[in-house]
Amino acid sequence: MPESPQHFPSEGHDATASRSPSETEAEEIALVAKAADGDEMALSTLLERCGPQVRHRLTGKISHLWQPVLELDDVMQVTYLEAFLQIERFTPNGLGAFTSWLAQIAENNLRDAIRGLERVKRPNPRNQIRGGPAEDSYTALVEMLGVTHSTPSRQAAKGELKAIFDQLLCELPTDYEKVIRLMDLEGKSAAEVGAELDRSPGAIHMLRARAHDRLRTQMGSPSRFFSTPG
Repeated sequence: MPESPQHFPSEGHDATASRSPSETEAEEIALVAKAADGDEMALSTLLERCGPQVRHRLTGKISHLWQPVLELDDVMQVTYLEAFLQIERFTPNGLGAFTSWLAQIAENNLRDAIRGLERVKRPNPRNQIRGGPAEDSYTALVEMLGVTHSTPSRQAAKGELKAIFDQLLCELPTDYEKVIRLMDLEGKSAAEVGAELDRSPGAIHMLRARAHDRLRTQMGSPSRFFSTPG
């Protein structure tokens, strides 16, 4: 089971301060290229440099209504994790492009956190997984992810669906797997899951949204779970 990356940013001295503009630009281009090529230490260095700027852009975007259950640090922690998970999709084009890419991830996370919190106040029954047999909760989760417009095959072996899904969940980062198992499969609220994982409810909604995104990608073809009605 993959763990969350351990090279999250920390405050420190900016080593580029004593270099000439041309040296700094060349170093930044090389650093971005190394990060995009999978170098975790290079990516961690970039997050240290760009993270505070991205965080500053989000200042004031969390309304007073949500501040008790969502903080900027929540947004940035999930953003740093997603940077490690998504870096292979980033096309290296300098530090400015990297900062913009990171800011977009952060804004998406903030948006999804607020949407999740709003849904709690105005719940949509279609987005709730009802209690019942464990196998049924897996089928309900697949339906909620919306990977297909077909009707789930009620004739399919539910045990097989559960086995496949358990394997997919084990391939997620640990926090993503925990949130799905606790919130989607066990039916706990974001507040309950947050208390168990020592996270704010807003952070839980962000983790859940990102976990669902990765599950949709991992699931691949809907035919793996659904059959065409006869």
